[in-house]
Amino acid sequence: MLSGSSLIWIGALLLGLEASLTRASDFQHHGYEEMVRALFAVQSDCPYITRIYSIGRSIEGRHLYVLEFSDNPGIHEALEPEFKYVGNMHGNEVLGKELLIYLAQFLCEEYRAGNERITHLIHDTRIHILPSMNPDGYEVAARQGPEFNGYLVGRGNAKEVDLNRNFPDLNGLMYYYEKHNGQNHHLPLPDNWEQQVEPETLAVIKWMQNYNFVLSANLHGGAVVANYPFDKSREPRIRGKTSYSASPDDKIFKKLAKTYSYAHSWMHKGWNCGDYFDEGITNGASWYSLSKGMQDFNYLYTNCFEITLELSCDKFPPVTALASEWLANREALVSYMEQVHHGIKGMVYDENNNPISSAVISVASINHDITSGTDGDYFRLLLPGTYTVTASALGYQPCTKTVTVGPAEAVQLDFYLKVQPKGSNLTVKPYPNKKGSPTAKIPPTNLGPR
Repeated sequence: MLSGSSLIWIGALLLGLEASLTRASDFQHHGYEEMVRALFAVQSDCPYITRIYSIGRSIEGRHLYVLEFSDNPGIHEALEPEFKYVGNMHGNEVLGKELLIYLAQFLCEEYRAGNERITHLIHDTRIHILPSMNPDGYEVAARQGPEFNGYLVGRGNAKEVDLNRNFPDLNGLMYYYEKHNGQNHHLPLPDNWEQQVEPETLAVIKWMQNYNFVLSANLHGGAVVANYPFDKSREPRIRGKTSYSASPDDKIFKKLAKTYSYAHSWMHKGWNCGDYFDEGITNGASWYSLSKGMQDFNYLYTNCFEITLELSCDKFPPVTALASEWLANREALVSYMEQVHHGIKGMVYDENNNPISSAVISVASINHDITSGTDGDYFRLLLPGTYTVTASALGYQPCTKTVTVGPAEAVQLDFYLKVQPKGSNLTVKPYPNKKGSPTAKIPPTNLGPR
């Protein structure tokens, strides 16, 4: 019989990745201090392609550290997309945290070894890894350990608040706007929202505001499935009944979810943890309706497309399972990051080649717009096909182009906008403001894996 380390080596060869692997005996659960040391060790080993920064603190004062990978750490380069992974949102769902630590170590090791695939990824992508969004909850769960950890012990933060039920609820507003031809992106936040969320949630929202993320995944545990928007149902909740709640980008979200599930060793097989999910993916609301979650918030408030990855039946797997879980997820973690380079991207300029920020990029037949960043660059994830794309900005005439997207890397499509003539009747599409729209009814909290 082959040893565990031999299986990992064979798996590396099958996945086409270099062999700078951690020995099975090196896999461990990381407490907060151990996690911090591991992140700073990676930064020390790869100082020219990494940066560590904190997006805030937990209730008990622990830093929410992010490890960034880029060929120019700390700098947004125009036309280089921003990607993020978030782990351990539920403190007792710990596999995602460990996988992200191992991923950071792996990226550093493979870059130093000259792995062309990883080098290309780091040079062309700005990657942000937040291993633990809920370090306080993790410490509560870790005190019980894998053998005795309860389903809910350590799930919430230090105040026992479920952080994945703590984001402003924009779905109700979105569903209202769908019926009244309203805004379809970057929905406004409610008044006093900062006083309504936990410190960890606030830190992540501020993070989203400061970085123009394009693609993201949120790592959970308790099931094995790739979950995509919308999480909240459009229909009133009826006990025992669920309904599919498609986003305008339902097709691309399915593709993103399948990218992970089929690159994972067994997620795509469907039968896991006593549940069956066809191809290892599910629409969130079709599974069960969830309000005020981070996944839908990303899509409705920012340019970022996020899915939720449920990665293990055991929320707190034993140390002996970590090596095989890493092998099962490694190719999927890398393949998913590479999806940020599909669709279209480009610059929006005025007639004098000055970049225009906050320009709206609309794709005909997809009722979800995105906007250009502060440098005038935009990124729009799309499946292969031919699209009619319009760029518009306040004070400028809209510009429409047709583009054909292939299966390879993103097509660059730049726009040059002319100043709107004085006295013209060209107006920006009016949207109802949040004070004139109804307050969404919040159903009872569902404490499923998400």
